Amino acid sequence: MGFTSAWAITGHTEEGIANLAPRLLAAMRADRNHPDAKRRWAEWEECPLPDHRTWYDTDRRAAVESFLELTAPGAHVDAMCDGRVDPSFSVVDDVWDGQSEDSMFITVHRKEYAVSSLFHALGPTRAGLLPGWCGTFLLTPAQVAGSLPHVERALAFTSAERSEAESQDWLEYVDGEESVLDGPLRVWRTAAHRGMGLCGLSAHLT
Repeated sequence: MGFTSAWAITGHTEEGIANLAPRLLAAMRADRNHPDAKRRWAEWEECPLPDHRTWYDTDRRAAVESFLELTAPGAHVDAMCDGRVDPSFSVVDDVWDGQSEDSMFITVHRKEYAVSSLFHALGPTRAGLLPGWCGTFLLTPAQVAGSLPHVERALAFTSAERSEAESQDWLEYVDGEESVLDGPLRVWRTAAHRGMGLCGLSAHLT
């Protein structure tokens, strides 16, 4: 069965983050604290995956499936985003709608998860520097400013590192579209400069 997924990072005022917290924080914690999630992260950290172009020619298929489950949208946040838990709340209408281009990064893909591609391209050490859990987070302005140096360490590359990361990002982009290697850091820097908080959400759209 096909699906469409989206990963977005959006900037919000401190009041906006406070309003989203009762809706989203419990679901974010539930996804992060799930025993399978912690186990899958530990397995990936201990034994990172090889070049994605070799995945299905090796004996690592179980590890690949575990990693893809780890980096797919979390079940609890996903249920909040599409209104199954609270029909009065929609991620499209209540989080993403009305965002300006410079305070938002969003990437939408058919049959792919953006966070999976980003995290594989980064590897567990760099990915572990990013706040939240597998692309999902809700940060106050102070937390955004405090975490910016870690995000810069995760997403700043030498020329050789950039080339390697790009080779492991398997997502397809249209001309001019911002990649997962660029958009998050841009939005983080913008939010830190403007004193804004950030909300990161990964969800199925269909």
